[in-house]
Amino acid sequence: MKFFILLFLLSFHFLFSQEDQKHRLIVLTDIEADPDDTQSLVRLLLYADEIEIKGLVATTSCWQKARVCPESIKRVINAYEKVQPNLLKHNSAYPKAEELYALVKQGIPEYGMTGVGKNKDSEGSDLIINELLREDDRPLWISVWGGANTLAQALYKLKATKKPDELKMLIAKLRVYTISDQDDSGIWIRSNFSQLFYIVSPGDDYSNATWNGIMSVIPRIDNKTISNSWIAANIQQGHGALGAVYPDVTWGMEGDTPAFLSLIQNGLNNAEHPDWGGWGGRYELYKPDFLIHKKAGSGVPSQPETRKIWTDAVDTYSPYISNEYGRNVKLDTLIFSDNKASLWRWRNDFQNDFAARIDWCTKSFQEANHRPIIELSHSENITVKSGQGFGMDAFGTIDPDGDSFSFLWFNYPEAGTYKRLIKIEGADNSHGVYLNAPKVDKEETAHFILKVTDKGKPQLSSYKRIIVTIKP
Repeated sequence: MKFFILLFLLSFHFLFSQEDQKHRLIVLTDIEADPDDTQSLVRLLLYADEIEIKGLVATTSCWQKARVCPESIKRVINAYEKVQPNLLKHNSAYPKAEELYALVKQGIPEYGMTGVGKNKDSEGSDLIINELLREDDRPLWISVWGGANTLAQALYKLKATKKPDELKMLIAKLRVYTISDQDDSGIWIRSNFSQLFYIVSPGDDYSNATWNGIMSVIPRIDNKTISNSWIAANIQQGHGALGAVYPDVTWGMEGDTPAFLSLIQNGLNNAEHPDWGGWGGRYELYKPDFLIHKKAGSGVPSQPETRKIWTDAVDTYSPYISNEYGRNVKLDTLIFSDNKASLWRWRNDFQNDFAARIDWCTKSFQEANHRPIIELSHSENITVKSGQGFGMDAFGTIDPDGDSFSFLWFNYPEAGTYKRLIKIEGADNSHGVYLNAPKVDKEETAHFILKVTDKGKPQLSSYKRIIVTIKP
């Protein structure tokens, strides 16, 4: 019993240690244009202990041009209010529903750039400005699930009322992730604020967007965690009020969720480095060819980018599969290479994480599952010489529920400057591994990911990213 009490306390120490690193977030949502916004909001509220929500703003989009629906946001918060007392058993950082209700605002009920300009301010645009002006060193993330004109209006007003140097400092604090372009204000923002940190698969060709990897049925792999039957059994039914308001899929499952997945503190995500990859996908900074982002019928105009943006990047990925005898996992012979793979490669992990958190709505700490806690025996940054051998180890890893767990180490070539795959010498599923640095002529970086997965139900994964600098 003392052992489990110790683990319980350690897990809570771990959870609270994340608090200073919380990202602050304002969501712009065209909720009611598609049920997937409600789905994404249900998931987001389950991570309100790890992400500091600063605003939930109802907006328009190309799919809902003349109305906004803040009451639909409040409906989901009402469900959260019913389960929040039980969520506190798992982390005392879950905010009160009253705090969330106060954050519900609305943008102007006009479409795109017709809602931007003099006398076009709204509760939502004022909220963005006020939060941006707050004395807070952390960046302010704007997660855009629909149209971006509420953000555009905030930027319009700031440009009209602030001196250039102050405007530059405020823009430097903003981080934007939009789910493609769902009105004509996104391209206006990117063209007029060239230094703004902006993640987007531009245009309205949703089928080829990186974020679409959350819902894409991938041939030759098991897609069950995005199936309607899995959603019904693991999210909707028997999981309290919040699960019950999670609607059925109509057009697509949770297309907006990738806009905040990379803000979750799981050891893999680093939101300031989209090119490192994580649950929200991987993105690189360049000016894309707008001809490949052709109009798909939404009416949002396709225009060439005038600047570099964080946008689609290709991962080459082979899944690990279970092995019945001998080493418990092995690499599949399948190889996938496209931008959506940078997101769906983590899909089973974040779906299981979602399922575990919806369990928290009704279960006690002892009945539910929680992520393993990884303890490296060395720094997350290692420097070695060209061709030098080195080791990595996580012997001190524990699980807060006392579950058994498995290790898996792998190189993520696309995340570093050294793009060739560096293989782990010997077993890659031990708590410690050994490998040789490649021979290089110039300084390079290589990213290694440790994934630790417990054997609880559902199985949960934590990560550590070790960045190895290789000197010639």
